[in-house]
Amino acid sequence: MLPEPDPILCRALADDLRSAGFSGAALRDAWGEQADDAVPRGLRQPALRALGDRRDALATLGRLWCLGFAVDVEAAAAALPNLGVAGAVTLGLVGIDGDRVVPAVLVRPQPYGDADGSVEWWIASDLDEAALGGPLPEDHVLGVGGASQTLARLQLTWRGGTALDLGTGCGIQALRLRRLVPHVVATDISERALRFTRLNALLNDVDGIETRLGSLFDPVAGETFDRVASNPPFVITPRVAGVPAYEYRDGGLEGDALVASVVAGVAAHLSPGGVAQSLGNWEYRDGHSGLDRIREWVDPSLDAWVIEREVLDPLAYAELWVRDGGTVPGTPAYARLIDAWLDDFAERGVTGIGFGYVLLRRPLAGAPTLARYERVAGGGESAFGPHLAACLENQDRAGLLDDEGLASAILRVAPDVTEARHHRPGEESPSVIELRQGGGFGRTLEVDSALAALVGACDGDLAVGPLVDAIAQLLEVDADELRADILPRVRELIVTGFLTFTDA
Repeated sequence: MLPEPDPILCRALADDLRSAGFSGAALRDAWGEQADDAVPRGLRQPALRALGDRRDALATLGRLWCLGFAVDVEAAAAALPNLGVAGAVTLGLVGIDGDRVVPAVLVRPQPYGDADGSVEWWIASDLDEAALGGPLPEDHVLGVGGASQTLARLQLTWRGGTALDLGTGCGIQALRLRRLVPHVVATDISERALRFTRLNALLNDVDGIETRLGSLFDPVAGETFDRVASNPPFVITPRVAGVPAYEYRDGGLEGDALVASVVAGVAAHLSPGGVAQSLGNWEYRDGHSGLDRIREWVDPSLDAWVIEREVLDPLAYAELWVRDGGTVPGTPAYARLIDAWLDDFAERGVTGIGFGYVLLRRPLAGAPTLARYERVAGGGESAFGPHLAACLENQDRAGLLDDEGLASAILRVAPDVTEARHHRPGEESPSVIELRQGGGFGRTLEVDSALAALVGACDGDLAVGPLVDAIAQLLEVDADELRADILPRVRELIVTGFLTFTDA
C-alpha cells in the first residue's frame, strides 16, 4: 500500500521537481522527439540511450520516474536536495537496493489546457509493464492513459459549485474538474488509488479535492452535483477463475453491467442543470443494438447525448484487452485468455462491443428536449468540450423556437464548414453535395441543392424564412412545402454545429 502522503514532503518534492526543470518539454528536448513518442509504447531504451552519461537532476529524475530505471544513491540525493532520498522512501516513491535507488512509482509531467489557460501537473501512478518487466498486478493504479485523455477532451467548460469524479484512479479527472468548481469529491473502490489522488493533489498544490472510498455511488448517497465525470472500469472481462481482474479497468460485474449502473444511477446525483460525462463499452446482443440498450438505461428525466465511436467484434475486443494486461501474443496464456473472453461473449450472444461517450444532463425546468443516440466515427484529437457545449447551447435555443420563430432567426455558417460538390464527367449539375465540418466530430453530411443554397446564404444578413422563399422561387418549387421540408434539417445543422445563431 502506498503510504499516506505527507504534505511537507510533497512540497519538498515539488520544489525539487521545479528546480530540476522537470517538465514534459524539457524531457522531450533531453531525449528527443522519437524517443519521447516511444515511451508511452513501453520502449524506454531510446530515451535512456539519448541521456547517455548525463547526471544532472533532470536526467536523473527522468531515468528514475519517467522511464522506471534505478539510479545510484549519490545521483538521486543530488537531484532531491529538499526531499532527500529518505523522504522519497517515506512517500513510497522509491526503494533502496544496496547503493541503488529503485523506483516504486512513476511520476510524469502532464500538460492540460482549458479556458483558464495552460498548466502542467506532475502525476504519480504505479509502474507500468515496461518498468515492471511483466504483466501488471491486479491492484495497479494507472497513470494518464488514452481513455483519460479522451474524457479530458470531451469535458464541457461549464462551471458549477460541486463535482464528482466517479472512479478517480490517480486523480487526473479530479484535478481537471477542480479548475471548474471549488469542491470535488473523488471516489474509488481502491484505497491505493485514493492515496495516489491525495498525493497528486498535494504535489501540485491543489486543494478542494475530497477522497472517499466505496463502490459506484455508495460514497455519495443522497448528494447531488453540478458536474460528474467518470472514466469507469468499463472493460468487459470474463468473471471466471484464471482471468486477471484489473481494478483500474474491470468493474467486477458481468458484461456491461458496470456501465449500465453508472448510466442509470447518475440521475439521482445530478443537480438541476447538472451534466454527467463518461466513457463506456456496451454490448450488441443477438442483433439488439448497443445504442438501443443504452437508451433503456438512461433515466427518462434526463437529456441524453450518446456518441458511439466504434464497434469491435468479440475477437478483436478480446485481443485488445488481453494485450493491454501484458500477456504476450503467441503464448499459451494468451490463447487461454482469448478463449475465456470468447466463451464469455458467446454465453450472452454478444456479436459486437461498442465504445463511446455518454453525456447526460438534468434540465433546469420542464421535460428533456435532447435524445441523441448516434454513431460518429469522425473527429481528430482536438478538444471536443467547447464543441459539445456550443451544440448544447444551440440545442437549447433552437428548442425554444417554433417553426415561425426559426424562420425569423438569422443564422451564420460556422467558420470550419466547407462544401464539396461531385460532378459526373460532362454533367453541369453536381450528383453529390457534401457539407464538411473541419472541427468538432468532423461530420460530413450529404445535402440537396436547396439546403446547400440555404447554408451558403447564411452569412448573418437575412433570416431563414426569406432565404427559403428566395430559394423556392429560384428552384421553382412551392415555398410552403420547401419550408416544411427544410426547417427540420436546419434544426439538425444548428444542433450539430454547422450553423449558429449570429449573436452566439
